Amino acid sequence: MERAVPHFQEELEELKSRLLEMGGLAEDRVRRSVYGLGERDTAEIEHVLAGDEPINELHIEIDNRCFKMLALHQPVAADLRAIVAAVKINTDLERVGDLAVNIAEAARRYTMHPPVKKLIDIPRMAQIAQVMLRDALDAFVRRDTVLAQHVLNEDDELDALKTQVFRELLTYMLQDPATIEPALDLILISRHLERIGDHATNVAEDVIFMVSAKDVRHHAPEPSASADRG
Repeated sequence: MERAVPHFQEELEELKSRLLEMGGLAEDRVRRSVYGLGERDTAEIEHVLAGDEPINELHIEIDNRCFKMLALHQPVAADLRAIVAAVKINTDLERVGDLAVNIAEAARRYTMHPPVKKLIDIPRMAQIAQVMLRDALDAFVRRDTVLAQHVLNEDDELDALKTQVFRELLTYMLQDPATIEPALDLILISRHLERIGDHATNVAEDVIFMVSAKDVRHHAPEPSASADRG
């Protein structure tokens, strides 16, 4: 007998699939923007600047899916937390896409100047932020609170690198005023990458709340407690 309304779990799996697709798009845009910066590849930078529409369309589609599931199934407890988490994660992923555009805009300005220095910490920040985002989404799909806690703990390294970038570039600016404008763009990019890490931690916090109903926002990381949350 054909069902008029698909089963909730089938819709939830499709929702997870769409979130992973959106996460993949957002991560790819971050990767491309930082690659364009490092290689001074203006074509890659322009590709990021021109390609915002797919993420925006997915953002609307996923929100609509969530609202329809809430209306049709009226989920409770863990299922309700899963839908609420999906709505919040959807917003975080859309913001990551916006931050990738911000990075590309700063990278475009940076390529108009001679390089300030060899880029080491910023590509490292980008790598950490992308892994954090990927792990946070994997944790959501697998309902893995241990992996989610690992994402929260990784945020400290990203913050430390941002501070290191600022201090090093400040030295360049003090020594040579000609580096001030491009160095400020690098500092801005490091800030955007840190914000991407913040959005990944938001996703991880939502996973922990979804699975265990524990609100870990504003709490310090607790490595020894991660096993208890599994």
